[in-house]
Order: sequence, then C-alpha cells, then structure tokens
Amino acid sequence: MDAPQINPSILSADFARLADEARAVQGADWLHVDVMDNHFVPNLTLGVPIVESLARATDTPLDCHLMIEDADRWAPQYVEAGASSVTFHVEAAAAPVRLAREIRAKGARAAMALKPATPVEPYEDLFPELDMLLIMTVEPGFGGQAFLDIMLPKIRRARQLIGKHGLDLWLQVDGGVSASTIERCAEAGADVFVAGSAVYGAQDPADAVRALRDQAAGAMSTASWACGH
Repeated sequence: MDAPQINPSILSADFARLADEARAVQGADWLHVDVMDNHFVPNLTLGVPIVESLARATDTPLDCHLMIEDADRWAPQYVEAGASSVTFHVEAAAAPVRLAREIRAKGARAAMALKPATPVEPYEDLFPELDMLLIMTVEPGFGGQAFLDIMLPKIRRARQLIGKHGLDLWLQVDGGVSASTIERCAEAGADVFVAGSAVYGAQDPADAVRALRDQAAGAMSTASWACGH
C-alpha cells in the first residue's frame, strides 16, 4: 500500500445521527463499524440492521469489526448487510481459514483481529487467507481508551512476518489512535488506522481525517519497512 488509510470509528459518533455522522467524514477511506455482543466483550453496540441502514446512507465503504462470539455463524451476514470488509477475532472463530474464505467468496475483504494478549506468530500460516490483519492497541470493548505502547513491538513483528512472505496484507491498528500515537504506529508497520474520538471529538471531523492521514504518510515515508514498498 502506497498511502495510509484512515477509518473513523462510529463508536465515537452520535448514534442518534449516524447518517449525518457518516457524511461528516467524507474523504475517509473506510467507515469503521464496531459490533459488540456483550459476551465476547463487556459492551453491546449495533448489529446487522444498523449496518444495512448505514450501507444505504453512505458511499464510504464499511469496515465491520466483529467483537462477538460465534463469529463463524454471524460474520457472513455482515457481508450480506453491505460491509465491504469484515473482521473477525481469531479468539472467537472455530475455523478461521474457512471463515476467511467464506467472507471472500461473498465479495468482501476478510480480516482477522488479535486482542492485545494474543501473539501474532502462531497465525503466520493464515496470513495468505487474509486481506487485513488487525492488531488491537487497547482491550476491545470500549472507545476512548489509552493507547497501549507495549503493542508497538507486536506491530513490528507482524509487519516483519508480512514482509517475509511478500504479502499484500494490510496491517490495521485500532485503539487509542490519535495525533500523538499515529506516527509511532506507522513507523512500526501499520498502514490502516482506526480513529474514534480523535476524529469525532474534533471540531471538523473531515479535517481531522486529513490531518491524521498526513501524519501517518509522513511517518511511513521514512519508516524502514516502507522504503521501497
């Protein structure tokens, strides 16, 4: 990937005005939609009907992050609801390879997420089945958490493994991404950035998206992993 991508998280938006909030970040690469079931994580958010409504309300492609149990059963339904990318947690998937292939077969990008305590190395062989790998930089469940610096080495290791196999695999980070942390994430190897309160807490969310993208691009331009990328 030549340019970084910014995915505003609607978890930080006004849920009573979701269509307006989606339009407020026109120019974003994706709209990040957090789906939580109050079982896999201790929070309950939105589900398939809201994703269907959002898909009709915006031209920005939807990046659905499923923090739910029984991902094998539910993930394909989010493709049918209009998601262009669906992320399942490896901790919640019984058959991650089969699930990734099913998501792809339905026409969406398949992504796999890892919670902070889940190591990346055991899943190296799954990388060719994926379009994106998500490294959580906070414990999943709630927006507005502080970025976990201890995840930076994990991002670096993930990037090294991607490079080792010569894959065109996007590396996403989610949690505490802001003007003060995005450059470190980009330097470590991330190229897709989920930002919630850093975008929706700004006076002009669209401006915030552009500023974050510029910051990430500057860091990527000098990062050793991206040189000649």
